[in-house]
Amino acid sequence: MLNAALALIIWTFLIWILMYIRRLPAMKKAKIDPQDAKHHGSLDNLPSAVRAAGENYNHLHEQPVIFYALVFYTVLSGNDMTGGASDVWLYYGAWAYVALRVLHSLVQVSFNHVTLRFLLFVLGSFVLMGMAAYNVLIAMG
Repeated sequence: MLNAALALIIWTFLIWILMYIRRLPAMKKAKIDPQDAKHHGSLDNLPSAVRAAGENYNHLHEQPVIFYALVFYTVLSGNDMTGGASDVWLYYGAWAYVALRVLHSLVQVSFNHVTLRFLLFVLGSFVLMGMAAYNVLIAMG
C-alpha cells in the first residue's frame, strides 16, 4: 500500500513539472512579471490548458490528503496484514484510487471534460469511503 502512496506522490511531481513547462513560457509570452503572480487568480488570463495543469496540481493536494492518511493508518494499524479479504480489498482499493487520480489528471490536463472529471472524482471518493469503512470494520473486530 505504501507503494501506491509513493506512486501518487511521484505523479504529483510529474504534474508539477507539466505545470511549469506550460506556465513559464505562457507567462513570458503574455509578458507577466512573476512578481505579479503573487495573488491567487492573477494568472487567470493564461490559456485554459496552462491553467488546467496548475489547477490539477492543486487538486492533487486536496482529496489525496485523505488517501495518504488512510494508507498510513492502514499500514500502521496492521490492517494491511490481516490475511483476509479486507487487506486485499484495501490494497487494490489503494491502487484503484491512484489509477482514478491519474485518469482525473489526464482528463483535466488534456481535453478537460468536466462531467468525466467529476465522475472520476466521485468514483475515487467512493473508493476512499470504502477503504475507511473497511478500516473501521477491522478496528471493531
